[in-house]
Formats: sequence, C-alpha cells, structure tokens
Amino acid sequence: MLAGLVLGPWRGTLAVLLLIVVVALGAPVLAGGRGGLGVFVGPTVGFLLGWALATLVIGWAYRVMAERGVFLAGLLASVLGGIVVLYVCGIIGLSLVTQMPLVQAAGVVLIFIPGDIVKAVLAALLNREIRRARPDFAD
Repeated sequence: MLAGLVLGPWRGTLAVLLLIVVVALGAPVLAGGRGGLGVFVGPTVGFLLGWALATLVIGWAYRVMAERGVFLAGLLASVLGGIVVLYVCGIIGLSLVTQMPLVQAAGVVLIFIPGDIVKAVLAALLNREIRRARPDFAD
C-alpha cells in the first residue's frame, strides 16, 4: 500500500516487481522466511503476483482522488487496490492452486480483511505525514 501511495503507480509497481524478482532468486523475505521459485506454485501465488497490480491501482487511484484530501484519498486507494484488487488476485490464485471453489477460497481469506483495513488506515496516515513533512515531495 505504501509503495503505491508514496512512490506512485509506476515507481511503486517497479519496486514491488523488484521485490518479486528478489523472492524468485531465493531471498527469504516473505513471511516465515520463504523465498525461491516454490512460492510461485503455492496457494499464495495470487497474492504475491497481485502485489504489482494492487500497487499500480493504489498509485493511480491516489492520484485521481488526491483533491479529496491526502488521508481520504490514501485510505480509499489503499482499500481499492490493497484489499479489493489484491484479494481478487489472491482468491483466484488460491482457488486455482488448491482446486477450491472460488466462494470457499474467498471464505478462507476473509479472516485477514480486518487486519488489512488497519494496514490501509496506517498507510494513509503515514502517507499524509510523509507529504506533510515533505511538501515538495512528488510521486
């Protein structure tokens, strides 16, 4: 969420793609110290690959809504990209890898939404403070 808000749609997406390449090369930077090509065939592959699209949407949505205020635009963009778009990608990936019906896959990940809403609020707050500290900052 922060990559899209602070770096913008293109630089944020490039940063996330670089992270995905680092993961593919084997760096243990994912939860539980995971990394390597094996994560690209696991049940969370949709979330992993969805990070890039989610970051692009967050950065784009923030730019479109920035006149609504830094915090509100950051929150709405984070929810749209970081929750809606990311969960669509993640649920599809989970369903494909596990052969689970989409509705069941969606039910499995619902438990994570409250925490992601907290993350969206924190990302919007951090983005607001970064821009307050650096008014000349331009993504």
